[in-house]
Formats: sequence, structure tokens, C-alpha cells
Amino acid sequence: MLRKAIYHKPWGAYAYLLDSDRLSITLRPKKEDLRSCQLFYGDPSEPDKPLEKLQMKRVATDDLYDYFRVVVKVPASRRFRYTMLLDDGSEQLCYTEAGFSSKQPETKELGLPFFEFLYLRENDAFLVPGWAKSAIFYQIFPERFCNGNKTNDPPNVVEWGRLPVTHETFYGGDLRGILEKLPYLGNLGINAIYLTPIFSSPSTHKYDTKDYYQIDPHFGDLATFKQLVRKCHEMGIRIILDGVFDHCGFEFWAFQDVVQKGPKSEYEDWFRIYSFPIKTHPAPTYETWGKNVWDLPRFRTSNPEVREYLVDVAVYWIKETDIDGWRLDTASEIDHDFWREFRKAVKAANPEALIVGEVPHDASPWLEGDQLDSAMNYPFRDIVVDFFAKSCITAEDLGARLARLRMRYRQHVNEVLYNLLGSHDTPRFLTLCDSNVEKMICALIFQMAYIGMPVIYCGDEIGMSGGGSGEDWRGGMTWDETGQNQKLLDICKKLISIRKTHSALTNGDFTIVHVDPKSNTYAYLRHHDDERILVAINNSPQTQDVTVQNRKNGFPPELVLTDLLSEDKHKVSDGKIRLLLKPYSGVILSEH
Repeated sequence: MLRKAIYHKPWGAYAYLLDSDRLSITLRPKKEDLRSCQLFYGDPSEPDKPLEKLQMKRVATDDLYDYFRVVVKVPASRRFRYTMLLDDGSEQLCYTEAGFSSKQPETKELGLPFFEFLYLRENDAFLVPGWAKSAIFYQIFPERFCNGNKTNDPPNVVEWGRLPVTHETFYGGDLRGILEKLPYLGNLGINAIYLTPIFSSPSTHKYDTKDYYQIDPHFGDLATFKQLVRKCHEMGIRIILDGVFDHCGFEFWAFQDVVQKGPKSEYEDWFRIYSFPIKTHPAPTYETWGKNVWDLPRFRTSNPEVREYLVDVAVYWIKETDIDGWRLDTASEIDHDFWREFRKAVKAANPEALIVGEVPHDASPWLEGDQLDSAMNYPFRDIVVDFFAKSCITAEDLGARLARLRMRYRQHVNEVLYNLLGSHDTPRFLTLCDSNVEKMICALIFQMAYIGMPVIYCGDEIGMSGGGSGEDWRGGMTWDETGQNQKLLDICKKLISIRKTHSALTNGDFTIVHVDPKSNTYAYLRHHDDERILVAINNSPQTQDVTVQNRKNGFPPELVLTDLLSEDKHKVSDGKIRLLLKPYSGVILSEH
């Protein structure tokens, strides 16, 4: 047994409350090292009572480690101590907080300290908004979505869709345009919208905020936005806004006060000023987002006045317009204390508000239950791009990297991670697929049936392309149906409908049932209550024969599975599910 590979800690993703009455415990040993793992546990206030035991189940495997997990009912006393008995077939070791022991845990005392919770506080359970697990998001870049009111257009607006697109190309997209296209979104089937910034700003992207309390006049006004939120809610669609609280725009009123008054400004300490007078070139004399991005001065969020101002902004828009939460720009570049204060205020205003942070890497420090609910899952996107679009990793690599990612977070978090294939900050996914629509459909099948909140970036569902510079993937939405890929649009609608009507895809467990690195085929099972959904993917240019042993995965020995995408029937016999998958294709099979 390789002891140095074994890892557990009584906090974070390795030991946490699923809810007020259930505790999840995970152990990580070397891959294929343990034959079994048992949890021995008891109430520390009853030391004479024999320990109870439960078998831990292997729930994931990456390239280096296995992950064993068990869910335990919390004792009435809410006190809990535990140890694990590890068996590799040749030796048994008891694993405790102090390390390893050859003593058996059947005795009432080990002579070594247990892992222990002196008291499990029910309010420490990390609860996310109930609606989020069923959310299917659609991201809208308002300036480039639809022009519904030409009277509020910027003076330099160009003809819709004219190319090339630059960061100074204004198409005139606005809130009225989104309102007009709500029937399209309703027909698509999405039930949540994320809007990139809509507040007053001189740019097309609006990440350089001028006034956090005013809708950009080229987008509309407060009344129009309230109407949009109300109409969305009537259709069962949630709506979250982009909160840009790391930095503001050069024209922001407080920064302009500093520009004009210098060190005499009462807002000098709202920013980090290197020297006066304020200069923008050749390098800014103040801290900015990014490197020398002069028009994005960075807030000093350690300043209580700044914190109060920004938190008030967040609460105002929830209370005034009834939005359903915030997507937080560059969340990982702002201090944790600010986000703790932000969460308390937002949840007080609306306990069901969703807080999604832009954290492009491991977001664990922000996802402990005291800051964010979710994060933009760029690591997921990186894996999906490598496997489906670029074909530079195998199905085995796909499974290992996804397993490591799932084990990084608590179950609550995995269920509401913002799983994107693309955004306004990335090349279009279809372009990364070299315009191979079948590859993109394969990735969409995988995304829509995976754990977490699937996200569609506006235009991806109709096959919009864009690579190279950032503006290439921010082109104006194509509304002319002759320029839309109707096959892709139809499959998106069907996938969204499938996800919304099958609880196993939103609430189900996740189990890998087939991986073949040579054929690049991959299959997984989603299971919830009595429903089992089997998803199989062929990410190769050849037809592949995939076999899944159905008995050990809970299917009866004889059954007929229906492909929810095509309604094709697959007869199962001899305890095996055999599938013939076409090149770059996938199936979603239901036993009902």
C-alpha cells in the first residue's frame, strides 16, 4: 500500500455536510491500490459504544488516484468521529488524523486520534439556490444581439452584421431587441439568461462602467429593463446580470474626481494611485485591470467605502428590478473578505439569488459556502475543447481530467457549475472544431447530459463562427434563417428539452461505464430514483462498436432502450448493451 499517496482532510471537498442530516466523506488513495475501504464511525460522546461501519464506494478515478466516498447520517448529538480501514489485499491499515495504525478499529478506542467533528453545525451546510440545478443558461452580449429600438442607437452605429467587427463597431443591440426575441429564446427552451454588462459605459462591451445605477442609454432605460425581467419571469426564465466590481471605467464619477482634484480628492483612496497628476500614457499612473489597461482603473476593495458602495449596487438591482443573481467579472482578483460581505448582503436581499464568479482556474477557495455559489467552469471547457474540438487527448484522458475536476468540489458545487463551451471571451466552439458540425453536436450532447448548468453562448446554437481576434467571436447575432444552421438549432432544442424532462440529467449520480482510448468512445450513466440515462459518445471519424455491461450498472438483463435524440430502439440481451455509433456522434438512452 502506497501510504504517501493516501489523502483525506476533515473539511473542504473531502468531508462536508450535504444537508443538515447527511455527511459526505471522501478518501483519495493511489489508483488501483486499494481492494476495499471501510468507514468506522461513532459518537465521541459515547466512547463505550461500538463503532458502526460502512463500505466506501469508488466513485471516480483519474490518472493517478482513486476516490472512495460514503454518505453517513449525522448522529442526533451532531458529534462525529471516524477512521478508515484500508485493505490492499496484502495488508490492512487504519487511517486516522495521526496517520496509519495496524490496530483494528473494532475496539472502542484506537489509541490514536480519530478524525473528528466536535459539533456539526447545520447552518454550515452549503446550500445553493434550488432552481440552479435545473438551469440551462443562454449568454447574451446585448450590443450584438438584436436592435429593437433604433431611436436610442449610438451615433456611429453600422449596418447589422457588417464585417469586419472591431471593438469600436456599434450595431445598436439593446434591451428592446432582447424583449423582441424572447419568443425565440422560449422556443429554444432555455430557462436562464446571463447578460454581459448593461450599465452606462462608452464601449461596446460595457466592462468600463461609468454609472452603476444607470442602464446604458443606448440599451434603454430602467422601465424597459424591468419589463424584460418581468416578461422573462412570466416565461419561467431567470435572469442574472454581470457585476464588474474589480474595476470601473475611466469616466466613472469617483475616478474622474481623482483626475480633476488629484490628492485632494476624497475618493483618492478608492483606487491605487502611483503618482500625480493622473496620466494614462505611456503607462497609467494608477493600478488597472490587466497590464496598463488605462481605461479600466482598479478599485481598492479593501477600502470600507468602496465595499459599501459596490455591495449597495448589487443589492439595489436585486430589490429594484427583481433580478435572479449576479455573474461576477474577474472574481478571483478581488479579496475574499469582500465576497463574504457581498454574499451576506445579496442573500439577505434574495436567498434564491445565484452568485456565479469568473474564476478561470481552481475555484475551491471561493466555493466553501461563504462566497460564491458557482464558478464559470473554464477547466471543463478546456477539457471539452481538447477532446471534442481539437482531438488532442484520448477518451481516457477525458475521463481522468473530468474526474479530477469533479473531486475538486463538493457535490452541491458540481451540480451548479457554469459549464460553458464558449463565451464572449473565447473563440467560437464551431471554429475550434474546424467548422465540423458533427463534432460540435457531439460536444453538445456531452455537455447537456453532464453534471452542472449547461450554457449556450448566443449564436452557437445556429452555427456562428469566429476565431482570431476577440471581436471575431462577438459578431452580431445572425437572425436571417438562411444564414443559420437549422440542423444545429434543432439538435440544441431537442437536447434542451431532454435535459428539462429527465430528472436524472439534473439530479442524478454520475458513473463512467465505458472508456476506450483507442476508439475514443466514452459512456456514462446518470441515475436518479428509478430513472437511468445512458450517454455514449463516439469522438472519432470511424463508426465504433461500444459494449456496456448492463447488469452491474443497474439495468435489468433484458430491456429495450430508447435513444431520446432519434427515438431509435436498442434491444439489450445477454447482459450487454451493444451500440453501433456513427462517426462523431452520441446517443442518450433511456430505459423507459
